[in-house]
Amino acid sequence: MAGETARPVALVVGAGDATGGAIARRFARGGFTVCAVRRNLDKLQPLLDQIRADGGQAHGFACDARDEDAVNALFDDIESRIGPVEVFVFNIGANVATSVLDETARKYFKIWEMACFAGFLTARKAARCMAPRGKGTMLFTGATASLRGSANFAAFAGAKHALRALAQSLARELGPRGIHVGHVVIDGAIDTEFIRSNFPERYALKEQEGILNPDHIADAYWMLHTQPRDAWTHEMDLRPWMEKF
Repeated sequence: MAGETARPVALVVGAGDATGGAIARRFARGGFTVCAVRRNLDKLQPLLDQIRADGGQAHGFACDARDEDAVNALFDDIESRIGPVEVFVFNIGANVATSVLDETARKYFKIWEMACFAGFLTARKAARCMAPRGKGTMLFTGATASLRGSANFAAFAGAKHALRALAQSLARELGPRGIHVGHVVIDGAIDTEFIRSNFPERYALKEQEGILNPDHIADAYWMLHTQPRDAWTHEMDLRPWMEKF
């Protein structure tokens, strides 16, 4: 398969139904072969079908990004069968609200594994692939919790703070090697089924462009990738015009 197309490869880890899927679609429209990753392969099928129906190329992979061996195998498979990964996006979230009085060590650790440790494992492998080529883009999805911890979100905020620090360190180390590392702070509610079902009053702001459109978030990721090397952005924050900050 590596020889069937000259398209560059974009790997989206956490290609969910909202932001991750929109990022995958945007890079497919930009001429990339998209490798979309979720833990459940069946959940990827609608996204893959849509990309292909729109004339793009896409492959789906099931992977637990907290598993070092699985992550290494994922990259090795893509690099050998499909092509070199030019863009890597880490978009795994673990936004779970729990009072610190009720938080368990097991759940705290799992949230850290998903939102931070998985970012390290995938980014390290991406860097090992990209560094010898002297080019590449690595983009991490952050959140309001990357900047400040809210009540009942101690685990999520801790993991997101750590992911931001990881991205900063990677940018300083890998930038001089030709790899653009970006961290995107999504500061606001996103147009998702979760927001629609659980926060209807917030979702109602959609009519006023008061919540984030996943396609517009994806456009920002595309812009980061296409920036010239003399004017790279490391951190960008995205929020609706009416969002307080």
